[in-house]
This record gives sequence, C-alpha cells and structure tokens, in this order.
Amino acid sequence: MRFAKRLDRFGDEIFASLNEKKLELEKSGRSVYNLSIGTPDFAVPDHIRDALIESAKDPASWKYSLRDLPELLDAVCAYYQKRFDVTIRPDQIMSCYGTQEGTGHLALALADPGDVVLLPDPCYPVFQAGVFLAQAEPWYYPLTKEHDFLPHLADIPEDVARKAKFMIVSLPANPVGSIARPGIYDEIVAWAKKYDVLIVHDNAYSDIIFNGEHGNSFLHTEGAMDVGVEFFSLSKSFNVTGARISFLIGRKDVVDAVRQLRSQIDFGMFLPIQKAAIAALTGPTESVREQCADYEARRDALCGGARAIGWDIPDAKGSMFVWAPIPPSYTSSMDFCMDLLEKAGVLCTPGSSFGPHGEGYVRFALVLPPEKIKEMLQAIKESAILI
Repeated sequence: MRFAKRLDRFGDEIFASLNEKKLELEKSGRSVYNLSIGTPDFAVPDHIRDALIESAKDPASWKYSLRDLPELLDAVCAYYQKRFDVTIRPDQIMSCYGTQEGTGHLALALADPGDVVLLPDPCYPVFQAGVFLAQAEPWYYPLTKEHDFLPHLADIPEDVARKAKFMIVSLPANPVGSIARPGIYDEIVAWAKKYDVLIVHDNAYSDIIFNGEHGNSFLHTEGAMDVGVEFFSLSKSFNVTGARISFLIGRKDVVDAVRQLRSQIDFGMFLPIQKAAIAALTGPTESVREQCADYEARRDALCGGARAIGWDIPDAKGSMFVWAPIPPSYTSSMDFCMDLLEKAGVLCTPGSSFGPHGEGYVRFALVLPPEKIKEMLQAIKESAILI
C-alpha cells in the first residue's frame, strides 16, 4: 500500500528508539538510570484519585460525555483567578486530551497549507508535528544561550513576522529549562499586535519553577487575551500524565475554532477524568508546592553534582528538565547519548531530537530522587566518558 506523503515529514519517534536500547541493556542484566521521559514519579493526590474512582462506579459515567461539564469549566475559571489572578469565562475554555493532543491538532484549525508558523528551536517535537499535519510551513526562531534560551523577537525578520499566522511560545520551556524574565510577555504581546500574529503559549510547567521565582500565566499580561491562547495542563502539577488533562484557554474565536475541529474527531473527555480534574482544581494544593521543592532538590543534585565531577551543567530555572551541554570531545548529541547509555547505564534524550539548535546538548528529566541521581553521577564519573 502507498501511504500518505505527509508521513515522510516525521522521523522515527526518538523516545521509542531509546526505550528499545534500554530494554536490551536490562535484558543483559545491566541497571539503567532512565532520565529520558518526563513522566513524574510522584504519587497522584488521594482526593484526585478518589474522585475518579467514585465517578467510575456510576454507570452513567461510561456514556459519551459530549461536552465539558459546567462545573469543570467553573473550576478552571476559579483556579485561574486564584492561582494566576486572571479572569476568564467558561466560553473561553475547552478541554483537551493533554497538551500533546491539543497542540498536535491546533494548526489544523488555525492554518492552511503554506501558512507560516513560528516555532521555538529547540522545542517539544509535537509543536513541529502539528504544523506538518496542517501542511503549514514552520519558521524556527532560535533559543540560544546568548539570550538565556528565551525568544529574541528582534531576530525574526519583518517579512516573516508579517506572513506568520501564529507563534508558539513555551515558558518555562521544555527542553531548555528557561523561564520568563520580567517584561518578556509584554514585549511578545506588543510584537503580536504589531504584526497581527496569534500567540499560543504552552503553560505546562508554571508550578515547577526554582530559586523562589513565581510561575504565572501568559494571559496575566495586559492585552494577552486579545492576541493569545494558552494550553494549561494538570499533568506535571498533579502527576496525572496518563489521564491526559489539559485545557485551551483564552481568545474566544480561537477556542471556538479548535472546539469545532475537535467535535469532528471525538466525543469529549471521559466523565470520570473530568471529575478528577475538578477535584484537582478545587482541592488542596500543598502537595504542588512541596513537589516543586523536591524537583529543585533534584535539580541541585544533578547540576551541582555534575559540576563537582567536571561536567559544567548550568542550573535549570524551571520545568522538570535539565539542558546539559555535551562534553567537548563529542560533536553529536546522539552519539553521546548512546555512549552514556552503554558506558554508564544512563539514559537521556539527545538535543538534536528537539530541533537543529538542540545539537550539542542533551536533556535530562528530573524523575529520580537525589540519592539515585548521586549514584548516577558516580557511574558517569567511573565510566570516564567526560575525559
């Protein structure tokens, strides 16, 4: 059979390839420190799990949901007001099966073939995949060390800005671990208004931010609601990654367009999952703050511990990831990843899988406790791979 040509734009799924190599080593009896995928290892709070279980006991919960429950939309509004001091209406919200699904389909509703979409480089791969699905054209704006891995709007040519349909911004950023500096959202809003570009903000990690900084919403910025929407995820804050709970929030016409598309391909979020989301949004959040402190301890163990053994890894400022430059003896992040796995039993993700500007780096997910990270660093030291 001849398959669709659009598949030619997608490479092999890097996480699946790395997992196959990990399984090979484990079958041979090797221990592997797996820091490749950002799946939280913390427990789901009891009140969230209990809400899902109780709803699942009700036979009516197993029918098509067809819509977001009014109490779910009200819970999102109340949470945004309390957490971010942002006022939103229920008609400015729609649920998604995770930000992965949301961003993967977004361009199908917003862009026509040939339209220009601005993407960060490096970026989470689904940003690019969604643009490819819509047959739009990505234009990559680099996130570089010189600009603290933040968008540098002055580097976007005027002709590109005028052609762009929308721009994806992600802060705190996966994979690079940067956070919004004061004023950057104001600059982005002003730039978006000047060039009539929609801003799509990925706000998955606002609760994982370090050094006493405060994570906020892009929509808190004056004028942001006129030019933007935001994906807000419960996955990392409440450890519900498998439940796939995310929301698209912001400018109503954009939310309506994506909702119209979604109505053609599914029947709404499973009701027990909606109940779990309500419990998360309306329940206690002490565990979220405690968990952020735990992530910071892991960040310190990894980055500080690496520097102690001669690997100069800067401290991540936010997200659950560390962006590490590869040793100068290597020129390929994939080669370094494979050697690190073979020689030290440490699994991370090559920066090249996040875009051309990711080459020269690897990404570590903070999914092991500090004591395991110390063991891992000792294995790296003993492997002599840094020499």
